[in-house]
Amino acid sequence: MKQYLDLCRRILDHGEPRADRTGTGTVSQFGAQLRFDLREGFPLVTTKKVLFAAVVRELLWFLRGATNIHDGLTEHTPIWDAWADEEGELGPIYGHQWRHWGGDGSVGGAGPGIDQLTAAIERVKSDPTSRRNIVSAWNVADLPAMALAPCHTLFQLYVAGDRLDLQLYQRSADMALGVPFNIASYALLLTLIANEAGLRPGYFVHTFGDAHIYSNHVEGLKIQLEREPHPLPTVKVPAKKPVLDVTFEDIELVDYVHHPFIRFAVAV
Repeated sequence: MKQYLDLCRRILDHGEPRADRTGTGTVSQFGAQLRFDLREGFPLVTTKKVLFAAVVRELLWFLRGATNIHDGLTEHTPIWDAWADEEGELGPIYGHQWRHWGGDGSVGGAGPGIDQLTAAIERVKSDPTSRRNIVSAWNVADLPAMALAPCHTLFQLYVAGDRLDLQLYQRSADMALGVPFNIASYALLLTLIANEAGLRPGYFVHTFGDAHIYSNHVEGLKIQLEREPHPLPTVKVPAKKPVLDVTFEDIELVDYVHHPFIRFAVAV
């Protein structure tokens, strides 16, 4: 995870002070990229504890197309609580766009909509050289109805021989709190899709728009940057199990050695 830590240092040393929607204030850099080879280990930050169980539960919630915090898997993690309405609803966010683009719950939507995710997985298997294998959460018509506009906006899949790569574009990136979680989430998504397709998970490429560190995260991040990273863990999943059939119990994190947890406040 050296490249993640190096980017955090670069933002602290050379980023620009910038106001933000939350009123917290940030130091920010525009345009950066990280590249992780999953054949060298699972890219889970070790210089602090990352709650991998929460990563898994949120991703499975997205995969089911869910948008309510009381819908099954999210009852075990409060990640989205701050943005939900009184009924627990978040509007047509990630899961809706991945599984039901343009369907019920969208502005003017009717019917089940377009299942981008299932189509992408099938395209990996049936048309591996496609340059159009993209899943987007940035539905312009639905943005006003979302509790929070998508930060990780779209991802693209790329097959090279027996290897599957995934590139994510993230328009807004909270480096201290959100990004370690995002890295793990999309690395896990890559692992699950590759597994179903009978491929090896290869490169996760993480491309950033506004990569920022909130002013109230600086001191905690400085503590983290003083720590020596541990070797990366691995993740085990059942061979060739379809992505949409995977359960929480199917995913096993192995040999995760980490430094103590650092608490960072969420900027809402």
